[in-house]
Amino acid sequence: MAKTEQETFRPYAYLPPATIWGCSFSSFSSQDSELIQSYTKEVEALKETVYDILLRKSTGGLIDNIEFINLLHCLGVSYHFENEIENQLHHIFIALQEQLDDDKYDLYAVALVFRILRQHGYKISCDVFKKFQDSDGEFSKINISDVKGLLSLYEASFLSVHGEYILDKALAFTRKHLETLADQSSPHLAKHIRNCLLWPFHQTMERLKALQYISFYEEDESRNETLLKFAKLDYNRLQLLYREELSLLSRWWNDMNLVEKLPYMRDRIVECYIWALGSIFEPQFAASRLLISKYVQMTTAVDDTYDAYGTLDELQRFTAAFES
Repeated sequence: MAKTEQETFRPYAYLPPATIWGCSFSSFSSQDSELIQSYTKEVEALKETVYDILLRKSTGGLIDNIEFINLLHCLGVSYHFENEIENQLHHIFIALQEQLDDDKYDLYAVALVFRILRQHGYKISCDVFKKFQDSDGEFSKINISDVKGLLSLYEASFLSVHGEYILDKALAFTRKHLETLADQSSPHLAKHIRNCLLWPFHQTMERLKALQYISFYEEDESRNETLLKFAKLDYNRLQLLYREELSLLSRWWNDMNLVEKLPYMRDRIVECYIWALGSIFEPQFAASRLLISKYVQMTTAVDDTYDAYGTLDELQRFTAAFES
């Protein structure tokens, strides 16, 4: 006689609670939609002003130019000006790559140029940092109290490729001295240093870094008020867009009702969305984020079926069905 469901042994591996979010993201009001439209109008108006600043920077000094491009990146608004930024970086690459050995370019400038150009796919050699080393390969020529320069080199070191040992040394060197400087700096600067040490730009979600840097830039005495307002409005606008996307996903997931039908399965739709958001945050990729989130959640459901419910015989047949 065939085994009944009650007689079938199932693993029922321990899994965390279904979800911590409840219905937090299920609704999105008409007022929220109107607020998005309002933010969008303000952002588009300020965008022209920021674009004009970017154009003016391109006619000045090359370091000033790349500093402003970096500022746009840090504030999370560079995606608005991708084409113009690429044009300017091409000019900077041609003009600067043979000049960085010149003594007029300090550690901050060299590391900044290196990072931004590599970040955009330009092939720039890590040998540009050799002028800061002594004959033993140590960074003895660097002023260890130069917070700006050390932070710049620290962030640049994360763009190393295999075999670039000078950047491995740079990472260890800068981290050691920045940890010391964080204890000696003003509260405002110390917080920024610790944020960089905990969440380097190239190991952190861009939206999180943008939020951190907006707070830091807001207390900068040399801040551009128009740029700051633009960054804040754009950040708030995107947050609302993400909430709208989450509401669509939550409704889709609730309509599937798989949590009731398959109680062993983890409800991770919000986490799946955050994973997708970490890969592509720009508003024009909304459809991609939704598809990735659905795919990852359904993959999680299949994974839980293997880990926490199916018998060996069932899983063998399940696998065969997928492979056929």
